[in-house]
Amino acid sequence: MPDAIFAHPRLAPVYDAFDGDREDLAAYLAIADELDARMVLDVGCGTGCLAVQLARHGRTVVGVDPAGASLAVARSKDPEGRVSWIHGDATALPPLRADLAAMTGNVAQVFLSDDDWARTLRGVHGALRPGGHLVFETRRPERRAWEEWAADTAPVTRDVPGVGPVQRRLDVTAVDLPFVSFRYTYRFRRDGTVLTSDSTLRFRDRDEVEASLAAAGYRVLDVREAPDRPGREFVFVAQRST
Repeated sequence: MPDAIFAHPRLAPVYDAFDGDREDLAAYLAIADELDARMVLDVGCGTGCLAVQLARHGRTVVGVDPAGASLAVARSKDPEGRVSWIHGDATALPPLRADLAAMTGNVAQVFLSDDDWARTLRGVHGALRPGGHLVFETRRPERRAWEEWAADTAPVTRDVPGVGPVQRRLDVTAVDLPFVSFRYTYRFRRDGTVLTSDSTLRFRDRDEVEASLAAAGYRVLDVREAPDRPGREFVFVAQRST
């Protein structure tokens, strides 16, 4: 099941306000240009930030996400209906023959078990055309990002259009590597409602990710830096090889 921040009807609409201006997406738009990708699959598209930008650049785009509340926000950004939105996950995708599949926002880390990750990679594999590409990011375990999260617990408040002031607090709740769990607590100032969203991520090292890609029928072409977060993440560029 998706975490509450993605699936709860009151939390999904505030996600973008706290997620910043998404400078990370520029790298994915550049890769789509680099690969001359005309049809792009956005896996775990969430509130549609990347999918909508890709479509505005004239590409055919499919966005898939298991969280209906996030997809509702995404559809509101796409009044022209340029993007095909799928409520579901990557394991049941049709053979789209996409040129490129992307997983932004560290979506790759939400797959906690080896089986779930492998099934997702195979599902994306089936949706790509032969020779199509998969690009995604994942945090480097050695940077121990959770220590920074645990040290920075000061609440942050954003004024969300149509919602009003919302305060968010982050607490790390468990570190049992390779798994790290944390909780976001949201306080809606207008009515005093408090909602929480619990999440767990898996931190895989580079060798583990590369091995999983090879097992699922991909060839790793490159492992890059995230331009906006140098030294913190791996960006994998892989190609469907079978």
